[in-house]
Amino acid sequence: MLQPKKTKHRKWQKGRSRKRTTETRGTKLDFGSMGLQAVSAAYVSSKQIEAARKAINNYTKRGGKVWIRIFPDKPITQRPPELTMGGGKGSVDHYVFPVKPGRMLFEIDGIPNETAGEALRKAGFKLPVKTRIVTK
Repeated sequence: MLQPKKTKHRKWQKGRSRKRTTETRGTKLDFGSMGLQAVSAAYVSSKQIEAARKAINNYTKRGGKVWIRIFPDKPITQRPPELTMGGGKGSVDHYVFPVKPGRMLFEIDGIPNETAGEALRKAGFKLPVKTRIVTK
């Protein structure tokens, strides 16, 4: 699954909500002719990205080309169960990508539009965000 090879900081602070609630970068189709765009906001984990990628590849019989437009580089820490308070921050458990509405998640090209649309629809079910299918 996707995770960074090397990071500047092993653990990140959580961060607070910002004023901007929609995405400004990565909102248009750049590579493929059809894409899956986020409509809501959530953290998308590397396991969820991998499950969506597998759903696309399985439905298209590995035809065409698929671009994954997001990469999980935000570490999420977790403490072991039944541990008392005061032991510090937990170790890194998994990596996520914080998705805002408007972000293009996947793009696909080289297969018929009906097949691509159904593949992207199946991939959308694997993700924790509401999605829509966008065409050029």
